Amino acid sequence: MSTPPKEVIARLKKLKQTIEHHRYLYHVLDKQEISEAALDSLKRELVKLEEEYPSLRTADSPSLRIGGKPLPELSKVEHKVAQWSLEDAFSEEDIRNFESRAKRFLKNETGGEILLPYVAELKIDGLKIVLSYQKGVLTQAITRGDGKVGEDVTHNVRTIDSVPLTLTEPADLIVEGEVWMSKANFKRLNDEQKKLGQPPFANARNIAAGSIRQLDPKVAASRRLDVFIYDLAETSGKEPATQEAELELLKKLGFKVNKNFRFCETIDDVIAFWREWQKRASKENYLVDGVVVKVNSRREQALLGYTGKSPRFAIAFKFPAEQVTTVLENIIFQVGRTGVITPVAILKPVLVAGSTVSRATLHNEDEIKRLDLRIGDTVILQKAGDVIPDIVSVLKEMRTSKSKPFVWPTHVAACGGDGSVERVPGESAWRCVSRDSFAQQKRRFYYFVSKKAFDIDGLGPKIIDLLLEQGLISSFDDIFTLKRGDLLALPRFAEKSVDNLLSAIEKAKTVTLPRFLVALSVPQVGEETAEDLALYFKTIEAIREATFEELERINGIGPVVGRSLVEWFKDKDNSKLVSRLLKNVTIEKVKAASRSGLPFSGKTFVLTGTLSSLSRDEAKSKIKNLGGEVVESVSSKTSFVVVGENPGSKFEKAKEFEVPILSEEAFLKLLG
Repeated sequence: MSTPPKEVIARLKKLKQTIEHHRYLYHVLDKQEISEAALDSLKRELVKLEEEYPSLRTADSPSLRIGGKPLPELSKVEHKVAQWSLEDAFSEEDIRNFESRAKRFLKNETGGEILLPYVAELKIDGLKIVLSYQKGVLTQAITRGDGKVGEDVTHNVRTIDSVPLTLTEPADLIVEGEVWMSKANFKRLNDEQKKLGQPPFANARNIAAGSIRQLDPKVAASRRLDVFIYDLAETSGKEPATQEAELELLKKLGFKVNKNFRFCETIDDVIAFWREWQKRASKENYLVDGVVVKVNSRREQALLGYTGKSPRFAIAFKFPAEQVTTVLENIIFQVGRTGVITPVAILKPVLVAGSTVSRATLHNEDEIKRLDLRIGDTVILQKAGDVIPDIVSVLKEMRTSKSKPFVWPTHVAACGGDGSVERVPGESAWRCVSRDSFAQQKRRFYYFVSKKAFDIDGLGPKIIDLLLEQGLISSFDDIFTLKRGDLLALPRFAEKSVDNLLSAIEKAKTVTLPRFLVALSVPQVGEETAEDLALYFKTIEAIREATFEELERINGIGPVVGRSLVEWFKDKDNSKLVSRLLKNVTIEKVKAASRSGLPFSGKTFVLTGTLSSLSRDEAKSKIKNLGGEVVESVSSKTSFVVVGENPGSKFEKAKEFEVPILSEEAFLKLLG
């Protein structure tokens, strides 16, 4: 058994003190300074340390309150009714965007102005269950599983008193609900665990899920589980006209329905209900983690339908976002192609919202100062849905006496020159004083020869580095003046490899206008923007002379992009570079293909995140082949935003501008 290092002993002591402090605030004084999720994260770290150093575990350790999760084997059953996942809303802005999308969709369907009443229901934190009845008799109970296949838990669900084995009417139907365990019952179980000398269970949700999946129904019966039914998924009888009427029908049939639902005439009423229950939820005898909002009219629900994975007529309006704690191990600085410096937090790896995170952007110096962030601090990391993780705050009670305020550097080695940095006037960003650091220069050259730009086969990063180090290239146009003798003198270059490279360079001397623009590394100008510019102006000369007012009028070109272009071409060195390049390369004439009559004619798309079934380039190609345009930035004029895994800020912009959002599945269906 290894002897614990002093820093581990000190860390463990701090963890226990902090956990007990927040437990006392929450459970005794009914106060809360950090989220339960963040507190759980501290407990997990404590458990891990105690497992590594058992001698440090004491009888008063908070870790003794944490239990395990049983996972028995059960038979698999295919769902008769598809089980959808609700999209999440985390703010008032999100829920208003949900309403805007629904109204816009219905207006397109009906052609008239829409008033949308809703029903708001509590989102119970339990285990989803799907119950089937034939002629009013319970025949099967299945867990949600992956949405297509669940586990047969009929033997356990029959032990739950609130589940009717026979309905008040002999109906054939399928209903959906949530299995949960009351807080009082959870306490009773943990009291029994304590008497037996066993560690307590972690939380009521986990014990409910574990209980319903036991092989022995006697175990489930002893746990005294409960159920709320909230949805009539399928029925042989007449369907109710509204969500409110549906809940009343479920009660009439003998199901237990949560009484705390409310008819809301407007989205403001929904928000008021959500705010109210953030305060009231903890007083209920069951766990609540948000509000489910549904369009009340079943007819309008049917018109709204579903996206690839979620209903358009309902959304989960969550309370707080998921949070965990971890340690800030370092702050490093990344230098981009344009010289802007981004501070990056290096974190002790931690699991949050389903993925392991070891880095988080700190955005800028102001953000570091706002947080009073210091190396070695224990921080609360938050990830809301698929948004990039954020450091929310610092647990200053975990800070050691050795901690010192972070000082923004005056020099960053990767900037080149003497490494000096400067604050961008009027912005919170810093950038390199030198515009020609080796790090920036290399990245620009890598991009210039990449597939997105001049696509020079065989001229990879290692060869670029070698050419730069040998002084054979210092500007983009130097690539096109390389001679055989220059390359043969380099190490590891044989005649055949030299000939192949020179042939690739010669081939690249004819280039399209969009690729030429992309290769220049003009800030804010990527592939889609370059396409828009080329189609509008047709020649590089016209783009060089374009005014800010002209640029701003182009669809997909906003004021930030327009200003960046004007300033870049106004710079004398940049202008000379373009002139030198034009002496060595030929830009193909822009041909505007006719798109009239094609399915996507007049439509603009923005892509964000990773698509699993096709590459970004393939997606762009398919959109263009159908007459659509792909642009880089989201605006109110954008037709659709296609969202893959791990989307970026464009996803948030889409919601802000109320632009229709397509999942990958919905996008593929649209492509046909």
